[in-house]
Amino acid sequence: MPGIRRIRLEGVLPPPVSHYCDAVRAGDSLYISGVVAIDKDGRVVGKGDARRQAEQIFDHIQAVLAHFDADFSRVTSVLIHLTNMDDRAVINPVRVRYCGEHRPASTLVQVASLVHPELLVEITCTAYLGA
Repeated sequence: MPGIRRIRLEGVLPPPVSHYCDAVRAGDSLYISGVVAIDKDGRVVGKGDARRQAEQIFDHIQAVLAHFDADFSRVTSVLIHLTNMDDRAVINPVRVRYCGEHRPASTLVQVASLVHPELLVEITCTAYLGA
């Protein structure tokens, strides 16, 4: 389909656990799939540590953005899923460190569980890649 690119960053991001790609670029919009703290070899990073998981997730998001010569200043929205809302206090400083003054639109929700029982955080985001 013209104007739509589906991206899979093999060897950089973990293998998908279902039927999806890492990101979709449609025109100037970039949609990054929900990212979790799993390394490229499929191992959970930061078991029991939401801060460490958030760092791994933001590193993954940074890799996707870099693939498009972009950075966190281009992120327009984030959707954060936490299995424990108390972890907001430990992941927020990580968000600030990566996003800096570029505050995206944001939604934060608590969920009962994620795709793997040791995962505490999942983040989905969109970015604008136009001029």
